[in-house]
Amino acid sequence: MSQTVFVLEDDTDISRLVQHHLEASGFGVKVFSTPANLIPDAERQPPSLFLLDIMVPGGDGLDVCRRLRSHPALATVPIIFLTARAGENERVLGLELGADDYITKPFATRELLARVKAVLRRFERPTTPSVISFEDVVIDASAMQLKVRGELTTTTATEFRLLDYLARHPGRVFSRDHLLDAVWGDSRFVTPRSVDVYVRRIREKIEVDAENPRYLKTVRGAGYRFEIPKAG
Repeated sequence: MSQTVFVLEDDTDISRLVQHHLEASGFGVKVFSTPANLIPDAERQPPSLFLLDIMVPGGDGLDVCRRLRSHPALATVPIIFLTARAGENERVLGLELGADDYITKPFATRELLARVKAVLRRFERPTTPSVISFEDVVIDASAMQLKVRGELTTTTATEFRLLDYLARHPGRVFSRDHLLDAVWGDSRFVTPRSVDVYVRRIREKIEVDAENPRYLKTVRGAGYRFEIPKAG
C-alpha cells in the first residue's frame, strides 16, 4: 500500500505540481485548498505525512499544525511546512508548534521529493521491540509511545525520536550539532536553536519540574546529557 500525503495548498498551479510529482514517485495524494475538511478526512484515514502551506484562505497552516499536534490520533504524523515565509522566527514558530521540516517557495521538485522521503524515513519504526523504562517513565520505541507516571503522553514524531536517542545513550554528552545529525539528518530547516526548542518540549513532558530537570540535563558549553537514575 502506498504512503499517502495530505497537501494543504490554495495555489492551484503549485498543488497540481506537487501532486503530480508525488504521485509519480508512488505516493497517494489528497489536496485541500482550505483547512475545512483536512482534519475530519485525516481522522477517517490518517495520512503518512502532512504538507501544509502556511498562508491559505479560511485559516492557516500554523493553526492546522497546532490542532494536529493536540489531536491524540494524529499527533505523531510528520508535518512539513511549504511556504514563502523563510525567516528564522517563522521557522522557530513552526518548530514550537511541532513541525518536522520546512520547505520554502520557490522550490525544486527534486528537493521536495527528497525532503518528503527523508522525513518519512526518519519516522520509520524499528523492526524489533525495544522499551526503556526508569522510575515513572516508559519509552516504547516499537509503538512510538511515551508513558509518564502511568499516563500515555502525546509526543510528535521528532520529540519521540530525540528522547529515544538520548535515553539510549545515558551519561553521554551530545552537542547540538551531533543531535541535529543523529535525529534530523539532512534537514536544512533545523538549526542548533531548534534542539533547544525540542529539549524544552521534552522536559515539559517527562520532568516533574522542567526548570530543574532530573533526566535531561544541560551541560553548559557542551550540549545535553540524559541521566537515568540507578535503581535502589
